[in-house]
Amino acid sequence: MSRASATLTVWASAWLAGAAAPDDVLDALAPWADAHDVLAADDAAAAATDLPGPGSPATSVTFLLAALRRAAPRGQARVVLPVAGDIRGLPGPGGFSDAALAAGEGVLFPDAGFGAVPSVVADGVLRWTVHAVPDPVPPAEHVPLNHAEFDLRDQVRRSASVLTSLGVARHRPGVREEIAAALRSRPRSLWPDGMPGQSLRVLQHADEVDAILAAASVDEPGGALSASAAGARRDALRPIEAAVRVARRAAVAEAVRVLATSPAV
Repeated sequence: MSRASATLTVWASAWLAGAAAPDDVLDALAPWADAHDVLAADDAAAAATDLPGPGSPATSVTFLLAALRRAAPRGQARVVLPVAGDIRGLPGPGGFSDAALAAGEGVLFPDAGFGAVPSVVADGVLRWTVHAVPDPVPPAEHVPLNHAEFDLRDQVRRSASVLTSLGVARHRPGVREEIAAALRSRPRSLWPDGMPGQSLRVLQHADEVDAILAAASVDEPGGALSASAAGARRDALRPIEAAVRVARRAAVAEAVRVLATSPAV
């Protein structure tokens, strides 16, 4: 789904650029959880950010924003969406990379020297664990949004015939309703004024493709695939999943770029 990390990346960047207020950031995160708290991952991260460390009561996102302002007043954030075999965007070995890979997402603040990874710690509570990232961060991946959008649509087209031949794209009763229900159940992301229209379109399309991927991964009732067919299905879906991640990263990066040059509020 469109990730909580994408929301924080866009809104924190807009706030640092003066294009949003702190309360706007908090309101935008609200659909993802009833409450958000923040804790440093270890003593080193706590010392670098002045955030509470392990064993201390957690603090709020407001204090994370304050730490950002102190460390990099005009910095920008990056979303990372790593999976095994595709760790593009991670800064190298370390606590942040390990946690982001386990979660499948995270927010990197390269100018500030730290990153945050979300995880559910209680019913309705999302915790942002902050890790120091002291090593030089690799340059941001640059994928033109037009290219990412085209590739996403192209991968969907290419894989459709394979999925059909495997029997996982055939019509089954209620599949359209299943996809629609999956989309309705996802948190409704809130975006800043000035969010590029193409970024919004690509993020929405990525959510739709994600819902279709989930439906395509479900076997027909009583018709479990053989091991070889299941492997072929995984191979067919993998390029689409990668294209979804690339499209989301490109859409968020373009939004950050545009909002960073927006007139301050």
